[in-house]
Amino acid sequence: MTKQVDLSGYLKKHFGFDTFKGNQEAIIQNVLDGNDSFVLMPTGGGKSLCYQLPALILNGTAIIISPLIALMKNQVDAMRNFSEDDGIAHFLNSSLSKSAIQQVKDDVVSGKTRLLYVAPESLTKEENIEFLKQVPISFYAVDEAHCISEWGHDFRPEYRRIRPIISEIGTAPLIALTATATPKVQHDIQKNLGMLNAHVFKSSFNRTNLFYEIRPKVNATREIIKMLKENTGKSAIIYCLSRKKVEELAENLVVNGIKALPYHAGMDAATRTGNQDKFLMEEIDVVVATIAFGMGIDKPDVRFVIHYDIPKSLEGYYQETGRAGRDGGEGRCVAFYSYKDIQKLEKFMQGKPLAEQEIGKQLLLETVAYAETSLCRRKMLLHYFGEKYTPENCSTCDNCINPKEQFEGKNHIIKMLKVVNELKERFKTEHVIQVMVGKVTSVIKSYQHHELPIFGCGSDEDEKFWHAVTRQSLVAGLLSKDIESYGLLKVTEKGQEYIQKPYSIMLTRDHDYDVMEQETRTAGGTAALDTGLFSMLKDLRKKISKKKELPPFVIFQDPSLEAMATYYPVSQEELQNMPGVGAGKARRFGKDFVNLIKRHVEENEIERPMDMVVKSVANKSKSKVSIIQNIDRQVSLDDIAGSKGIELLELLQEIESIVYSGTRVNIDYYIDQVMDEEHRDDIFYYFKEDAETDDIGAALEELGEDEYSEEDVRMVRIKFISEVGN
Repeated sequence: MTKQVDLSGYLKKHFGFDTFKGNQEAIIQNVLDGNDSFVLMPTGGGKSLCYQLPALILNGTAIIISPLIALMKNQVDAMRNFSEDDGIAHFLNSSLSKSAIQQVKDDVVSGKTRLLYVAPESLTKEENIEFLKQVPISFYAVDEAHCISEWGHDFRPEYRRIRPIISEIGTAPLIALTATATPKVQHDIQKNLGMLNAHVFKSSFNRTNLFYEIRPKVNATREIIKMLKENTGKSAIIYCLSRKKVEELAENLVVNGIKALPYHAGMDAATRTGNQDKFLMEEIDVVVATIAFGMGIDKPDVRFVIHYDIPKSLEGYYQETGRAGRDGGEGRCVAFYSYKDIQKLEKFMQGKPLAEQEIGKQLLLETVAYAETSLCRRKMLLHYFGEKYTPENCSTCDNCINPKEQFEGKNHIIKMLKVVNELKERFKTEHVIQVMVGKVTSVIKSYQHHELPIFGCGSDEDEKFWHAVTRQSLVAGLLSKDIESYGLLKVTEKGQEYIQKPYSIMLTRDHDYDVMEQETRTAGGTAALDTGLFSMLKDLRKKISKKKELPPFVIFQDPSLEAMATYYPVSQEELQNMPGVGAGKARRFGKDFVNLIKRHVEENEIERPMDMVVKSVANKSKSKVSIIQNIDRQVSLDDIAGSKGIELLELLQEIESIVYSGTRVNIDYYIDQVMDEEHRDDIFYYFKEDAETDDIGAALEELGEDEYSEEDVRMVRIKFISEVGN
């Protein structure tokens, strides 16, 4: 049923635009011709128009299957703005009252409604199926189609039921749309929707205006505040993985004078929608959110997308960063990375079905590869989506702006390719690298790979080095990962040719974030550490510690001195804003430190960066007050942790921050229940007489990890600091 129409005329009439973007016109024509279409178009490319315009041109109602109520509401409101009749677009979902549902059905039956948005859950309801059987349907559109695939970043099982239900309601052309899909996910979507013969329209994934950057996760909150303060008034979305962190970070931003609100699925619908609307209406600048936020958010001028926590997959990362700079203007994408976060995410996967764990692990490894690589980030990202980026330097990512030194990689690559061949292409990266460095594990032994001549052939370099070689060989097309079988390494045809006829390939070493975190910490985070002042503060601490016969760390820990030597607090009030310094500590020990800093600032005519002193959240003390009250009532620490929904170790860390800030607590009642006297005294004596620092790792090493648990050492350290220091 070819329908030749003046598409530009319709575009102007309904939406007021003069020209189509990218593939839009060809896609719309394909829908009008009655063909199935698969549309892969990055965020900001204008996906919605690809089904909105044909819905207005064709007779009947287009059924738009969409995953989120907020997303449907936005789209329906947008469509109504383009039309005089509100009935032109409706949504049908669980948020509607009975009378509202009746109104929707009346408008659909009367032919007024051209677009009907339906959640997959609503589509499966028997009464809706029966109703839609009577409706002339122009076509079906499956938005956010990546939700169909287990390999996508937002898998929803109900999406897999769409095809059988469509067949039951009545067949019509189908258009599936997504902003992110690797070749594997694309095939999954088409197969599941029964549209393997669909016309495929793929736009480039390259968003040229976005700047990509990964930073080590040190003082991330302070870094974020600094970034936002330097860009006051600019819109930003900050993503965190947990609701708790969303609330906490949003509070921190507000306390520091930034207009921010939280957004997560645990909030009631009205508050959540209200916060989203305030962001869209520019009443606030920043929204701190879990990944529940963002699908279909059409705000064109988001200037920053910041990931406080690294996402679970590169699709998720790409989709979320894609919300920056949709108007073609500035868009900075900054992610904070620490391998500890990856380990945390792996921990969350435990207990899930094995196949799901394997998929999750593969997706995580791709994220690690992206974060740690020193290759052009754009090249790496586009390679992941099956697109080749040929320029050597994109000049819009941290790696291209600060390139790492290169070295000749030919011999290393050949060694790697030969080992993959020797292992018959049946193993994942981890295993291949363990064979190369000569690491004997139970799995290596079970395959007798430690007896192969190639075992240890790359032992002159470490595992990190070989990971970098693997990643760069994948991007160069010499190796491939067989995703179907969970990431087995294969040598490509190009790779086999390379073994025979090698040529020069320059490689770079990956970033080592453990080292970078260490360097950033010792450099005092964001601002520059005044090393002269730092050493004077340490001398003062030593002097006071001798006078009071206390270990130096009881007075102030190193991070507190580093902050003082970075931000120059010259009053007790300012001193209290330093990490690990509360009112009690400031009163007890602060005077001499403040005087020393004041003198140093005056003598050296230092301009203090006090505007960047990050204020701590006052009402975070609510939680602390309740902990102190519970301890005063001698409530078991296990019960306090349980009531707060946290582990005992997390509670001990909360109590530590209380005592390190100068407040005294007495947990003897609990220590006496769980530890014998001798055990307790050994740890106490260690901190009093032997410890040079208060480091838990050093304490466990000295005391013996077999006899003493981390919880034991932390509890006695709390007792020690509280009694001796506060």
